[in-house]
Amino acid sequence: MTAAIDPLMISILATAIFAIALLYASVGHGGASGYLAAMALFGLAPAALKPTALLLNILVAGIALIAFARAGHFRWHLFWPFAVTSIPASFLGGMLTLPPDFYRPLLGAILIFSTLRLLLRREAEPDQATGEVSVALAMLAGGILGLLSGLTGVGGGIFLSPLLLFFGWANVRETAAVAALFIVANSAAGLLGHLSSLQALPEFAPMLAGAAVAGGLLGALLGSCRLPAVAIVRLLAAVLTIAGVKLILL
Repeated sequence: MTAAIDPLMISILATAIFAIALLYASVGHGGASGYLAAMALFGLAPAALKPTALLLNILVAGIALIAFARAGHFRWHLFWPFAVTSIPASFLGGMLTLPPDFYRPLLGAILIFSTLRLLLRREAEPDQATGEVSVALAMLAGGILGLLSGLTGVGGGIFLSPLLLFFGWANVRETAAVAALFIVANSAAGLLGHLSSLQALPEFAPMLAGAAVAGGLLGALLGSCRLPAVAIVRLLAAVLTIAGVKLILL
């Protein structure tokens, strides 16, 4: 258990978690990078950050997966080549503790570059898949993304989504659906790689989980059925920017 935090601060943190979950679930993501930043700002013990973020990630990405899959957007052939290598790599990454100074700024810069690429895409492009997935390239990328997922405590969807869009392998809602399951699988594997960290969960974790579920339900409904494709791309750009800045600065 972590040190006690003022109840008002816990309420404010829960509100932030709700907002983060809503934003991320609308693009099929779990929100781990946002949760990590929010919890660090509110002074949670460092040992509690990674397991709490992964648990919230699994909940919210799972909700997003159900919403996008029920709406008919999930494509198994887009998921499995990434998953077969990413899941064991994420498990390995969860067991490792490396100095973050050399890889976190690089990852952040990559995400911000991805944001610029998304925003420069023509508005006619975002909802069109233009090519077949390369299994060999997807398996290679999956291993790299899985390792990064386990090391950083995020589900990996922030890296997978722009990859799918850049190569034209999926439209934006298919990307969201595949990223959601990718995040659930890698977050679970990363957590299993370091189960002892669950002892560091804060006593108010159920409150944060409730806020995340509520935000995730609303965000997933909007993203899977209500928002136009261009709006989802812009939201994804916002998510990538938040994650990139967090990796560079925190």
